[in-house]
Amino acid sequence: MKDVLSEIVLNKKVEVARQKELVPLIELEKHLLQKKDTIKFRSLKEALLNSTTGIIAEFKRRSPSKGWLHQNAAVDIVTKAYENAGASALSVLTDESYFGGTLADLNSAVQNVQIPVMRKEFIVDEYQIFEAKLMGASAILLIAAAITQEESMRFTRLANELQLDVLLELHDESETDYITPLNSVIGINNRNLGSFVTDLQKSFRMAQLLPMDSVWVSESGLSDANVVKELRDAGYKGFLIGEYFMKSGNPEASLKEFIQQIEG
Repeated sequence: MKDVLSEIVLNKKVEVARQKELVPLIELEKHLLQKKDTIKFRSLKEALLNSTTGIIAEFKRRSPSKGWLHQNAAVDIVTKAYENAGASALSVLTDESYFGGTLADLNSAVQNVQIPVMRKEFIVDEYQIFEAKLMGASAILLIAAAITQEESMRFTRLANELQLDVLLELHDESETDYITPLNSVIGINNRNLGSFVTDLQKSFRMAQLLPMDSVWVSESGLSDANVVKELRDAGYKGFLIGEYFMKSGNPEASLKEFIQQIEG
């Protein structure tokens, strides 16, 4: 099976190097200094702790495994619809090559809603964390399988300094070594990012290995409200769902119905 994650990470490193040549990090830092008083921080962690459903609704046009989900989706319309339907927070894909997303999508979402917005990206460099903050994100995703433990700690420290929540994503039991006292929001991806095989039992199995004082998020393959209820009973507070809503053609209606099923 082709390792899609390795391919994406290699491509991402090339993309970031190119972008750093166009706009050096020092320029990003200058812009951030100028804008820092206008950027609002909305805690992803607190939003999940205070929610009865914990849905992190994701704006995603396409995926490597499923192709286009909603090719012409307008980020401002869909993200506002998600908020209106009751999402606790938003996740916005910013990878263009594999997921059809952009940094402009992230910025548009941030300007459009009053709930936390996370940059969903394959972060391999500090530069991308500065980008996320500059675009107004309140949180970033760090994927353990894409970085080293040292990078994970370094990136988390920087994110905290910039007032960004970090969702640390794990998939394999061995990746629990990435968890440090700095990681208070931990995600379990039910989908293997190398093969894109999905196993919903992954979240249940790994729950026993997670710190009780952290906020747990189950990611990928979630389309059944009953499974979400079971995961809530198992200790999960957040549920990252995008594909199910985006491919429905009416993300607002499908999210609203999903929330009603969870609360029913």
